[in-house]
Amino acid sequence: MTWKPHATVAAVIEENGKFLLVEEHVDGKNVYNQPAGHLEANESFINAVIRETEEETATIFQPDYLIGLYRWVLTAKDRTYLRLCFGGKLTERLENQALDPDIIRTHWLTYDEIIAKRDSLRSPLVLECIDDYRSGKHYPLELLKDLE
Repeated sequence: MTWKPHATVAAVIEENGKFLLVEEHVDGKNVYNQPAGHLEANESFINAVIRETEEETATIFQPDYLIGLYRWVLTAKDRTYLRLCFGGKLTERLENQALDPDIIRTHWLTYDEIIAKRDSLRSPLVLECIDDYRSGKHYPLELLKDLE
């Protein structure tokens, strides 16, 4: 059997010194994550992060740069995740759109508030992406190529 990693995307969004996180119910507990999710068949990385952010936050996300590409091994479930994390901004709030059923609510949290919730983060990727964003890691979207 061929090994396949889980390909995911995430968005780091900061406004007025606060980061947008979603609270979701996973494996019997509430956890915090960036707007994030799996890449779907025939979907570009950029379209995936726009879609996931819209579904989880009811806002339109404009990705402006890539923050990084991450590999995380979740040993307990024998899974490997590959995450492309994007930075950008929100452009529009969709007032009448419901959030994904897995999402409890959205939160705007300061970095210190996120650190205080470290034990409730969905994965170490959440803080790693924010730390890389804060350290100025911004790579052009032109690094990504979609060939069809």
